Amino acid sequence: MAMNIDKDAIRELAELLNETSLTEIEVADGDRKIRVARTAATVAHMSMASAPVFPIGDPGAPQQATHNIAHPVPAANHPGAIISPMVGTAYLSPEPGKPAFATVGQKVKAGDTLVIIEAMKVMNPIKAEKAGTVTQILIEDARPVEFGDVLMVIE
Repeated sequence: MAMNIDKDAIRELAELLNETSLTEIEVADGDRKIRVARTAATVAHMSMASAPVFPIGDPGAPQQATHNIAHPVPAANHPGAIISPMVGTAYLSPEPGKPAFATVGQKVKAGDTLVIIEAMKVMNPIKAEKAGTVTQILIEDARPVEFGDVLMVIE
């Protein structure tokens, strides 16, 4: 039996993924299911010498990464990695036009807010677990993050 694929429904679900920053959506109608998923393109590493955050970019475009030579340990394995505890939209400042909570080279104390992740219309502050210096910021403001993504590194 040939499968009848509703391409318009798939396109509509893909657009919904983009509009909502979700990574996966599934709908069912009786015994028929359509599941659309995408993988998140995660960002490049940031050098201590540079202040701007690199854009995430188009997942289909070639990715360029700037590797931080002073820190050969990958950010995900670094003991000072700040990991996203949820899926949502990350904000580096309390509101547009305001200074960032943390910048590369800034000293932070345990309990300082580093970033806010909006999930289901709730703003969730992500706080420093220990004191140290922010050496890498691996996210871009107002962009989606996934559970387990490395947001920042504190040494």
